Amino acid sequence: MKTIKTFAAVLALTSLSFGTFAAEQMGTVSVSSAKTLSGFESQVAAKAQAAGASSYRIVSATGDNQLRGTAVLYN
Repeated sequence: MKTIKTFAAVLALTSLSFGTFAAEQMGTVSVSSAKTLSGFESQVAAKAQAAGASSYRIVSATGDNQLRGTAVLYN
C-alpha cells in the first residue's frame, strides 16, 4: 500500500513538473550590431516585449566588435 501511495505522489509531481515547462514557442527574433553581451540581451528583451512574449531563450550570439544572433520567443 505504501508503494502505491509513493507511486501516486511521484506521478502527480511529475505531471506538475511537465506542465511548468510547457511553454509554447511563438517565433524567433534576430539582433545585430550590439556592442556588448548585455546590449545584445537588452535588444532581445525589447523585441520580445514588443512581440508580447512572456519569455525568451538566446540560442546564438557571435561576433567580435559587433554581436549578432537569434533568440526564440515563448508565450
